[in-house]
Amino acid sequence: MNWFTLLVLAVAVERVAELFVARRNGEWTLARAGVEYGRGHYPVMVALHTGLLVCCLLEPMIAHRPFLPALGWAMLTLAMLAQALRWWCITTLGPYWNTRVIVVPGARLISAGPYRFLRHPNYVAVVVEIAALPLVHSAWLTATVFTLANAMLLTVRLRCENTALAQALPA
Repeated sequence: MNWFTLLVLAVAVERVAELFVARRNGEWTLARAGVEYGRGHYPVMVALHTGLLVCCLLEPMIAHRPFLPALGWAMLTLAMLAQALRWWCITTLGPYWNTRVIVVPGARLISAGPYRFLRHPNYVAVVVEIAALPLVHSAWLTATVFTLANAMLLTVRLRCENTALAQALPA
């Protein structure tokens, strides 16, 4: 097993950790009358993120993609920065963070941490990671296909999340 395989497996383990946090947070928000929005697109999001990891492993093997140090190290740095931003978002939102769109009516919008600068910093982390992780090992086809698919999914997700927040949070 090479180091890139270990990296992708580490990202997969991190995703599983996110799901445990999301489940715990989901129970917390639902216990406070939280309302879930956008259930229909959630399975697509799970499939996209799972497919990304699988294709990150397959493309370099099948297409014999080389590790290009100048590209690989730069993309590894971006992927790691994306992970750091993601966990900054998770810790800032605390029990309100979730992989699903669950909003507690009447709660206040969080404006601390990275949310001081951007409305949806977690999605910045996702966009960067989806583009960068495959390119660590020159999987340019995976990076391109999943970046485009993620752009389409994010248009649905952002519309859903912004609508949910507008309906549930005080003005």
